[in-house]
Amino acid sequence: MTIILRPAVAADLMAVGDLHHRSRAAAYRDIVPAEALATVSGEMMGRYWSERWSYERDTHLMTVAERDGRLAGFTYLGPHDPTEPDPAGTDVGELYAIHLDPAEQGRGTGRALMVDALATLRARGWRRAVLWVLVDNTHARDFYARGGWAPDGAERDGDIGPAMTRQLRYARDLP
Repeated sequence: MTIILRPAVAADLMAVGDLHHRSRAAAYRDIVPAEALATVSGEMMGRYWSERWSYERDTHLMTVAERDGRLAGFTYLGPHDPTEPDPAGTDVGELYAIHLDPAEQGRGTGRALMVDALATLRARGWRRAVLWVLVDNTHARDFYARGGWAPDGAERDGDIGPAMTRQLRYARDLP
């Protein structure tokens, strides 16, 4: 069963929201209280992605992964958010999201999405990339470390529903 990567279209966004919700629930179940995760549904996430995509689609790119005709994961990338602390250097792109259907863990889908995201960031002219990850999400942090990412010292607080989370920024060069 082959993974197919393609640019997202508007018709994908509700399914992306549902997958995003399920991915967060699985990945953060031991990090974020269940009641905080439950405050945002898959439908709400779909509406979020539809709205965000409507005003960012000229500057950002969402790629979806499909296996056997079903959504298996997605990435979302674009220019570094200027409201965040400035990373070293210029020409910085940001990987805003990479999420998998929980059943895709360990099947190479995340790696395929990451390889594609790095190539896309480079192709768009960025020389460095950043992303944010929950401090306590050791599974994701290990995944990023295997891909050449490392913490760059920046930290922030973010919310998932009513729960506040601590996040680290990871960075890597795009040779």
